[in-house]
Amino acid sequence: MKAAAAVLALAGSAYAFAPASKPPRATVAVQETKADLEELAKKLNPVVGFYDPLNLAEAEFWGTSNEATIGFLRHAEIKHGRIAMFAFVGYIVHANGIKFPWAMQMDGASFPTETNPPALWDTVSDSAKWQIFSLIAFLEFWSELSTPNHKHYMAGGKPGDFPDFTTGPDGIPHPVPFNLYDPFRFSKNMSEEKKESRLRAEINNGRLAQLGIFGFLCEQTTPGSVPLLTGIVQPYDGEPMAPFTTNVLGAPFGLN
Repeated sequence: MKAAAAVLALAGSAYAFAPASKPPRATVAVQETKADLEELAKKLNPVVGFYDPLNLAEAEFWGTSNEATIGFLRHAEIKHGRIAMFAFVGYIVHANGIKFPWAMQMDGASFPTETNPPALWDTVSDSAKWQIFSLIAFLEFWSELSTPNHKHYMAGGKPGDFPDFTTGPDGIPHPVPFNLYDPFRFSKNMSEEKKESRLRAEINNGRLAQLGIFGFLCEQTTPGSVPLLTGIVQPYDGEPMAPFTTNVLGAPFGLN
């Protein structure tokens, strides 16, 4: 699973990609309130409705406004939902032994044959993992940019939206032909109503995927904790949340 959560995080934690020669997308300021969240909740799940036991919808994180805090919370949920969806699908792919037929590394090393997803991640070399995390770091950096053509999600930008890859003096110093979301622009002529409907479906699917991937991990590390998965997923005695098999940060202090 860690392979799914990390590798697939690269491809899916963001939104937006259009040919670099196209002009940047126009943005509209978004300032959502608790009332907006309550309305959205009814559309997402009419049965559960608005559920906020910690009263986060009225918080003001880090001394910012309530609208900025809601932007942060909305963006965080969408991002985590996307990663969870990739992780859930990736888990199933790895558990069924599906892999690319070519070599995984330049030295000719093939993809692991392990079908226990967390254990499979443990077999990936540290150098390969650092490449993965470096790309994740770049995507995180790029997603936090706030430009005249892309407002930050805490400053009136659209939660979940990922800035286009622009080239030139103010962007990436080499051409980037595609964007992360809809690289072939199939949704260019999609109506706003359909876009909103798909965004709501994405949030619901993301929530379900978060429950699903943690259900897998809980049953693997604590057999019997998820009865429906007993005998379906393989047990795992490692640390599913540790990106490396050794404690990189703790090693200099004698911590394993």
